[in-house]
Amino acid sequence: MSVQQDDNPIADERAELVAEYLREHPDFLSGRPDILAEVELAHASGDAVSLIERQVRVLREQLNRYRGQLKDLVTVARENESLTRRLHELTLALIDARQFDEVVNVLQDELRDQFKADAVELKLFSPADLSASDGDATPGLFRDFLERGRPTCGVLDARQLEYLFGPVAGETGSAALIPLRGMQVTGILAIGSRDTDRFHAGKGVDFLRRLGEVVSHTLQAVSVPGA
Repeated sequence: MSVQQDDNPIADERAELVAEYLREHPDFLSGRPDILAEVELAHASGDAVSLIERQVRVLREQLNRYRGQLKDLVTVARENESLTRRLHELTLALIDARQFDEVVNVLQDELRDQFKADAVELKLFSPADLSASDGDATPGLFRDFLERGRPTCGVLDARQLEYLFGPVAGETGSAALIPLRGMQVTGILAIGSRDTDRFHAGKGVDFLRRLGEVVSHTLQAVSVPGA
């Protein structure tokens, strides 16, 4: 916002009205720091910039950065609150599951509806599967992932996609893999998306880790195939 002279008669009249109002209410701007921060006053030093002007400019730049950071923090807080609410609803739905098929159905329905997943697959492995010597055979493709025990996001190779998502492997641009661990359970919960950026490699995995813990405990409480 700049305060300057204008040769337009209407603008001059409006400027005089503003000036008259400010003379009658000298504390107007002190009670409105947001307006004061946008006002620019030319300095009588020609092209040179006074120290005060430079300080004010720096303060405005800092204010704009802080506003942007605050906006980002509010956005993240809202997203986290939404994720927590949806995880709570999913947990309640899993509590009512009594059979393995019911667990699968709940995951399919809730992750598709609540989390906008395009594909959801649950793969469980037997001890014989995991001890196979051929690392290129399924599920040997995921042995390193299971040993690390941490969720991961990103673009999978063609063999992994085919094993996890079958007919829709070619439509899956990115995926989140969640390791499942329990006394009688070892497996992977795979969530796929057509969007290659939906589950990018830099995505946070805290929520996925909590989801894996909930699903792992649920599977221990139901009868799983081969157990």
